[in-house]
Amino acid sequence: MSEKLKIKLSIADRVYPLTIDPSQEEGLRKAAKNIEQLAKNFEQNYAVRDKQDVLAMCALQFASKIEQHSIEQLEDTTEVTARLKALDELVSDKLSVK
Repeated sequence: MSEKLKIKLSIADRVYPLTIDPSQEEGLRKAAKNIEQLAKNFEQNYAVRDKQDVLAMCALQFASKIEQHSIEQLEDTTEVTARLKALDELVSDKLSVK
């Protein structure tokens, strides 16, 4: 069992102490950095000062990216499945003709 790592992440002017697996550290630090950058962008470009509003906008942006990615993957999977079925039918037709 790997030993836990204690880190502190700063998000929206608050420090969050976390106890994590060492393998999670890089991802968590990158995520916190991305949140900070996006929050700063919202504050500068939209004159939003309330941290809760800024964090809600960040959450919406990140969640929408995840959802859009899921939709695109589903569309890709549907297209691939349709092509494979068509190919299977073509091969089956060719094999059954004698």
